[in-house]
Amino acid sequence: MKVARFQKIPNGENETMIPVLTSKKASELPVSEVTSILQADLQNGLNKSEVSHRRAFHGWNEFDISEEEPLWKKYISQFKNPLIMLLLASAVISVLMHQFDDAVSITVAILIVVTVAFVQEYRSEKSLEELSKLVPPECHCVREGKLEHTLARDLVPGDTVCLSVGDRVPADLRLFEAVDLSIDESSLTGETTPCSKVTAPQPAATNGDLASRSNIAFMGTLVRCGKAKGIVIGTGENSEFGEVFKMMQAEEAPKTPLQKSMDLLGKQLSFYSFGIIGIIMLVGWLLGKDILEMFTISVSLAVAAIPEGLPIVVTVTLALGVMRMVKKRAIVKKLPIVETLGCCNVICSDKTGTLTKNEMTVTHIFTSDGQHAEVTGVGYNQFGEVIVDGDVVHGFYNPDVSRIVEAGCVCNDAVIRNNTLMGKPTEGALIALAMKMGLDGLQQDYIRKAEYPFSSEQKWMAVKCVHRTQQDRPEICFMKGAYEQVIKYCTTYHSKGQTLSLTQQQRDTYQQEKARMGLAGLRVLALASGPELGQLTFLGLVGIIDPPRTGVKEAVTTLIASGVSIKMITGDSQETAIAIASRLGLYSKTSQSVSGEEIDTMDVQQLSQIVPKVAVFYRASPRHKMKIIKSLQKNGSVVAMTGDGVNDAVALKAADIGVAMGQTGTDVCKEAADMILVDDDFQTIMSAIEEGKGIYNNIKNFVRFQLSTSIAALTLISLATLMNFPNPLNAMQILWINIIMDGPPAQSLGVEPVDKDVIRKPPRNWKDSILTKNLILKILVSSIIIVCGTLFVFWRELRDNVITPRDTTMTFTCFVFFDMFNALSSRSQTKSVFEIGLCSNKMFCYAVLGSIMGQLLVIYFPPLQKVFQTESLSILDLLFLLGLTSSVCIVAEIIKKVERSREKIIQKHASSTSSSFLEVWLWERSGQKLIEIHPHLETALPLTEDVSRV
Repeated sequence: MKVARFQKIPNGENETMIPVLTSKKASELPVSEVTSILQADLQNGLNKSEVSHRRAFHGWNEFDISEEEPLWKKYISQFKNPLIMLLLASAVISVLMHQFDDAVSITVAILIVVTVAFVQEYRSEKSLEELSKLVPPECHCVREGKLEHTLARDLVPGDTVCLSVGDRVPADLRLFEAVDLSIDESSLTGETTPCSKVTAPQPAATNGDLASRSNIAFMGTLVRCGKAKGIVIGTGENSEFGEVFKMMQAEEAPKTPLQKSMDLLGKQLSFYSFGIIGIIMLVGWLLGKDILEMFTISVSLAVAAIPEGLPIVVTVTLALGVMRMVKKRAIVKKLPIVETLGCCNVICSDKTGTLTKNEMTVTHIFTSDGQHAEVTGVGYNQFGEVIVDGDVVHGFYNPDVSRIVEAGCVCNDAVIRNNTLMGKPTEGALIALAMKMGLDGLQQDYIRKAEYPFSSEQKWMAVKCVHRTQQDRPEICFMKGAYEQVIKYCTTYHSKGQTLSLTQQQRDTYQQEKARMGLAGLRVLALASGPELGQLTFLGLVGIIDPPRTGVKEAVTTLIASGVSIKMITGDSQETAIAIASRLGLYSKTSQSVSGEEIDTMDVQQLSQIVPKVAVFYRASPRHKMKIIKSLQKNGSVVAMTGDGVNDAVALKAADIGVAMGQTGTDVCKEAADMILVDDDFQTIMSAIEEGKGIYNNIKNFVRFQLSTSIAALTLISLATLMNFPNPLNAMQILWINIIMDGPPAQSLGVEPVDKDVIRKPPRNWKDSILTKNLILKILVSSIIIVCGTLFVFWRELRDNVITPRDTTMTFTCFVFFDMFNALSSRSQTKSVFEIGLCSNKMFCYAVLGSIMGQLLVIYFPPLQKVFQTESLSILDLLFLLGLTSSVCIVAEIIKKVERSREKIIQKHASSTSSSFLEVWLWERSGQKLIEIHPHLETALPLTEDVSRV
């Protein structure tokens, strides 16, 4: 059998064998053989020259993160956006055609866009650096017979490391000494229960996953209890932690839906631009006009039609969204990511530390005489109450409950200081219970005479004590542990103040209660006390669980109601996973759960067929998480993955959006994520989804306004050019309209406040273009109204067939007023301007007011009259223009009203057919399968049945 891989490197005249030993192999071998392979000295450690020699081969105990990209390269990379490339092409064409004013304005727009995006992403990276703390910086290591306090990055294979309570394991270690050692491996494996560690070799047959390697301490895990010594077997990327890091680096992050939409929009605009050039040149040629002249006019119009303000609005809107998210304690690393959540329809969430607190808490007490007590509060603190039959119990008010709390507190080695646990989480939960009842001082009231420590074989712990004030009284034993073991030492039980003999009937009652609590996902501990170990009195049972985070259930309910499917992925057991999922509303009777072993038997294609109906994945590893995400993406889902452990890193990077926890998250996890929740609050994801949907709506509003105005201006000038009409607008007036089109009124649409109802709307289909049929229809309707209205005014004023300043002033002002009303109606695609509030977007109000004031100055201020060739208009002229131009807003409002009425009819129809408005909406918009949205409809509709056939 191959034990290790040996490599040679020259060392002077001799060659030294350098071993590389995996954790799997090391766990199967006795310590003596591991020491021999690694050429180590367990007691004295390595000498300095040997350390230097090994480091030359193995490198530092850190990860090879590629060199940081220079700032200038990061800046240049912002130009890769297709829309930016299209604008650059427009600028070049403008220069070639000597239209330098267009070239300058487009170039300035491009520089604003890339600079804003670069600065925002740079700031996010700097925020991330402040959060980042790479692998444990320090450790205790034996070198040349001395215990040294050294940097973790200095370690090499063969070093001897000492561990104690609270230490982070600095490298993968093969343990050779362990005293009551318990290590929290939740950041690596997802297991909430700390693993008891031993030194004996591990049989190969039981050595499949990381959690089963009980003689290995893994890099990045936390020592909860005890002390130990181990020999370093893997450092840096050769550790299990490093394996996950390498997997993460190999995984490519997918493009965001917004980037795909912008790419598509860029292609569409390019296509339309070339179409305009072709049509105008063809018509001009048919009319006998000069081809070169027509080419110049058509290219100019095509360049003008490209909305150079769009990238600015998109970038600024995203940047403002990112800044709002910072206030909500979330760091977004890349601008488009915050919008991606707007079309996220599946969230894969790690349980430990994300949906739950990763703090064991007692939630239920069952006394020996049949009383049930519920315990409130979460975490290692005194906040919470013990409630029996609706009454709050404190101190010794209820003796039966108090005896259980006393036993759990005295038979305990944990300490809670400043809400921080030192010791095992299960024992911490019992101390917190005592704190809630005001009995935590009992621990100091007893003097411990003897201790029987917990072991995985006996599954119980006991202490023999005497009360400080009653040292002449007989000693008393307290025991806690697994019910099956504790009950063996009991002969009596308490019932209503009396001590009665323990009967088989009582044993059966306790067994049933223990089984009931176990099915609820609780870890059950039995407690007893008495004069001797064989003569104990059974006190009762306590149920312990890692509880859900505050507010998570409400967030989950809202997200599911809005059409977002949430799937829990955890390394925990099926019972615990389903219990937590049920509490959060993720799991119902019709839901399914799948284990990691079952996932191994399926390929991505098979998994993608059942994954829509699965709510809980248990006993899952990083490999399984990757397969789950790939199968969901194969179904066309936009997947968000939340997590905090090393085991989540690869999946975080593979997901469409990775969300890491800022406080409990490991560094590798933060590196892989797109967004970091500083306070580890799951509810922030809801705010991000709301923000993402709002941002996308604002971008659509801007696109509607700018394209409708662009098309109107383009059509107006094209018709005049092609039909040999006098030009209704002069060059300065066209420039002024272009400023309004791309300027403050347009930009202010990007900062429209997020509609509070948007969170209740289903995620958008990421395949949909920004230019949907519905939006194109609205753009064309607005454009036609603007063109017809402006041409009507031009025709009305041009009755003498001679163009005067009044004619162009009326036409010019008409177009500008149309622009203002068009912008007003573009503030929302679904709600009336009165519903959203005329002044709810202050930036818009200031922009429109400024534009109107500017227009009045152009009309009435003599110096500007000369520049723009305008003349003063009467009040009646202005009132006539206001009445006419408001038509674009009135028609838009009527269209919204009709659409809302239609949706109400659909909703009424949905109710009458026992469906839901959400299902019908998704049926209409994206054609998704009904069964994928609501798995409980499986009995009524086969998985392959499409909604359109219902």
